[in-house]
Amino acid sequence: MNLEYEYALGQNIRKLRMERKLSQEQLAAQLQTRGCDVTRSALAKMEVGQRHIYPDELKLLRELLGVSYEELFV
Repeated sequence: MNLEYEYALGQNIRKLRMERKLSQEQLAAQLQTRGCDVTRSALAKMEVGQRHIYPDELKLLRELLGVSYEELFV
């Protein structure tokens, strides 16, 4: 995946998370309780484009953040 694209996606996830007043710890805990093994540290790396985001994680992030795929990929 293109590094600029990964960074932009991560920044958008961060923006959406913050708009919902969720900490990285809270969102990571929600991901974990729904079956995605994402730690707070892994989420932080996603948000700055240092870790790839897998399809199952994208699907669950979309659901937890309450957005469409289009909003997630803006």
